[in-house]
Amino acid sequence: MPADSLEQALRATRWGSLLPAEDLSRVAAESTAVPVQEGGYLCRNGEPVDAWYGVLTGFMKMMVTTPDGKAATFTSMPPGSWFGEGSLLKTEPRRYDVVALRDSMAARVPRRTFEWLMNTSIPFNRFLLVQLNERLGQFIGMLETQRLHDPDARVARCVAGMFNPVLYPGLDARIEVSQEEIGHLAGISRQRVNQALQALQQARLLRAEYGAVVIEDLDGLRRYGM
Repeated sequence: MPADSLEQALRATRWGSLLPAEDLSRVAAESTAVPVQEGGYLCRNGEPVDAWYGVLTGFMKMMVTTPDGKAATFTSMPPGSWFGEGSLLKTEPRRYDVVALRDSMAARVPRRTFEWLMNTSIPFNRFLLVQLNERLGQFIGMLETQRLHDPDARVARCVAGMFNPVLYPGLDARIEVSQEEIGHLAGISRQRVNQALQALQQARLLRAEYGAVVIEDLDGLRRYGM
């Protein structure tokens, strides 16, 4: 991706739109665009954390795999997602993998640039506070869903979580996501996802299309099973 295209992409983000033009130009000049093929890794568990990342195009997931091969997905990351700020603040090794569910493009902001923004930009720090608080709420909600709700509700909450306006700005009512991808995120089989989507469609909360989901009642999805 050319430098001017990367700068345009960063300017369209929530945090990039808050920066003065000269600050954004510096960030873009020090950052790079990283292509990741479907099934490829953008980040690996255990590696040093030396950058902050954002998903520009495609679709990714944050996950962890145990030594015996068990896998758990923490969250989906459609375009507009930014992650890794917590690991940068704690200066610890990365504790998760980031895998592309389809061909994707990510922005890589080096640690030194991220720290410069923190040290010089009040608007950027406000963005980080909101980002961290929203992420905390997301994971608390996921824990509640996994422990207290049936598969239909888990799928409802999983789909609704993809439309978080703070963490994933810019999405419209339709998102291209397969039933298999939803299954990875909700922790259930693709066949069970299909049944859940049929139930949610009958409740007029969403419409399932081939390779996509169209939201019809976002609030209803968030409340489903309560």
